[in-house]
Amino acid sequence: MDISEKERFHLKKFIRELEGHRGRHTELVTVYVPAGYDLTKIIQHLAQEQGTASNIKSTSTRKNVTDALERMIQHLRTIGRTPKHGLAAFSGNVAEREGQSNVQVFSIEPPAPLNIRMYRCDKEFVLDPLRDMCEEKEVYGLVVLDRRDATIAMLKGKTIIPLLKTHSEVPGKFKAGGQSAHRFEMNRELAAKAHFKKVADYLKEQFLEMKELKGLLVGGPGPTKYEFVDGNFITDQLKRKIIGIRDLSYTEEFGLQELVDKAQDILAAEAVAKEKEIMLKFFTLLSTKQGMVAYGHEEVKRKLEMGAVETLLLSEALDDKTIEEYEGIATQFSTEIRIISTETREGVQLRDIGKIAAILRYESRDEV
Repeated sequence: MDISEKERFHLKKFIRELEGHRGRHTELVTVYVPAGYDLTKIIQHLAQEQGTASNIKSTSTRKNVTDALERMIQHLRTIGRTPKHGLAAFSGNVAEREGQSNVQVFSIEPPAPLNIRMYRCDKEFVLDPLRDMCEEKEVYGLVVLDRRDATIAMLKGKTIIPLLKTHSEVPGKFKAGGQSAHRFEMNRELAAKAHFKKVADYLKEQFLEMKELKGLLVGGPGPTKYEFVDGNFITDQLKRKIIGIRDLSYTEEFGLQELVDKAQDILAAEAVAKEKEIMLKFFTLLSTKQGMVAYGHEEVKRKLEMGAVETLLLSEALDDKTIEEYEGIATQFSTEIRIISTETREGVQLRDIGKIAAILRYESRDEV
C-alpha cells in the first residue's frame, strides 16, 4: 500500500520531531502495535516491563524508564483499541537539561498498516519502520539476459525480488563436427530467437496485468539486450513500459543488482516525473490561460476559500503551520493537495513565485 504525498509529508514531519530527542541512557521507549493486534496485551506487557525496570541500578535511568512506561500505559488506555493501521507510540524524558523531568508521549496511526510488533528501550526512538513507509513503493520490472540465460525480477522500493530464471538452448560459438558454418550459425540464430520469445512470454505473464508497474529496466552484457528489445518479441504494451537499457558485466543475481545501481538516474527521474508533470501543467496554463491558475498567498487563499481550486500546489519550503492552514481549507472543498519538492527546476520556480500556487476548477472571471 503506497501513501499519498500529504500523508508522506505529515509522517516525515512527525519523524523529524522525534529525531530531535535523545536519551542520556537507554530510557526512551518505542512501541509498535501491528494492525489488528489486541492493545490490552500490549498494555499488560508494558506493565511487566515496569516491574523489570525497577531492577535498573542507576536511580535517574530507573526513574526515567518507569515514568516513560507509566505515561505510555496511560496513553494507550485512553486510546482503548488498536487503530485500523496499527499504532506507533513513543515515550520518554525529553528535557534538555540533565536532572529535569519532561516525560512526553507521542503517537501516530501510520498511513499504511504496520506488520511488526516491537517494544524497545534505547537512547533514541526507533523510527526505521516509519521511515520505510515514507519511501516510494513503486514497482519496476527487471530483466537481465544474454544469449544463454535470463533472470526476471521485480524492484519494489529498494528491494529486488527475483521471480524466475530461464536457460536457452543456444549452442556455443564453436560448431560441432560435420556441420557447415552456415547451418551452424542458422541454428544458433533460431535458438536465440526461441530464447528471446520465451523470455518475452515470461515478461508478459509477470507484468502485463500488473497495475502498479511503473516501468521496465533491461540489461545485459554485449548487444544481446538490444536484439531482444528491438526484435518483435516483446508485446507493444510492455515495450512502451521500457524506461532504460543498461550495459552490464553480469547476468543473474549480480546482474540484477548491477542493473539497479546503473539505473539510479532513471529511477530518480521517475520519482519526480509526476511532480514535474503537474508543475508543467501549471506553468503552461500560466502562459496560455492565466484565468485557470493562481499563485501567491493572498490570491490562492481567496480562490481556495471560494472552492475554486482543483489542485493546490504547496512548496515543501513552506513552514509546517502554513501547510496545515492551507490543507485545512482545501479539505473542506475536496481540493487535491500536492506537496512539491525543491529538487526540480519546476519546484524551485514554485518556491520563487511565492511557494503557493493553484490550478483552478474553472476560469476565473476577474482574470479574463
